[in-house]
Amino acid sequence: MNDIIDSHAHLDDNRFSMDRADVIARMEEYRIIMAINPGANYESSKKALRLAKKYPEKIKAAVGTHPHDADEVNLLLLEEYEKMAKDPDVVAIGEIGLDYYYDNCDREVQKNAFRMQLDLAEKLNLPVIIHNRDSDGDMVEILSEYQGRLRGVIHSFTGSVEMAKRYTNLGFYLGFGGVVTFKNARKVVESAAWVPLERLLIETDAPYLTPVPHRGKRNEPSYVRYTAEKIAEIKGIHVAQITGYSKRNAMDLFGLR
Repeated sequence: MNDIIDSHAHLDDNRFSMDRADVIARMEEYRIIMAINPGANYESSKKALRLAKKYPEKIKAAVGTHPHDADEVNLLLLEEYEKMAKDPDVVAIGEIGLDYYYDNCDREVQKNAFRMQLDLAEKLNLPVIIHNRDSDGDMVEILSEYQGRLRGVIHSFTGSVEMAKRYTNLGFYLGFGGVVTFKNARKVVESAAWVPLERLLIETDAPYLTPVPHRGKRNEPSYVRYTAEKIAEIKGIHVAQITGYSKRNAMDLFGLR
């Protein structure tokens, strides 16, 4: 198998507190050459950047506020993110977006926080890492406002082929994770079969969404290979094509060298 980039992992999560160094060491064993670690709020963004500074050859950070904490986004916070984003180990603004499944924050608050962070990404010429759950209508509407001005990835994509086409037509990559290995994941399998290799990223979303055969356990970057193997099976091509394209796409999107 070729070298792989895990395009989305939360290695700052407390579930890695006891063995984080071992988890990162296993990345090398399985040829995971890099993991992109997005923040979910100010504190986790700071942790993500500290990890990137500690492991600069293995981890790059993104900074941003998840929609669950959208009510914390204000101009002062954006100023802090702007300062952090000037560090060369920060490669994106994220994880940002909309979540209408849990609705932890008012939807108008979410949309406002999302737009503010998209504006920051545009200002800094950085890609965005986007969280979208049950919010396709508003998500497409907002991203259409920025068409041609922003690049990024719809992370943990589990939508239909129709939605996959809409996001790729807007210029976004689709990040596929462990859900594609789940037994009843019909829509995401159909979308994985359709997605052009030039628009594909693979990810773990560790410690969440662990792929088969480790479903139910904590996820980690070394498991991204199972997602690559499953997508290769779905597409009927060699896994080296999946890992090769996804690595190249991640390097292009996040400006990795």
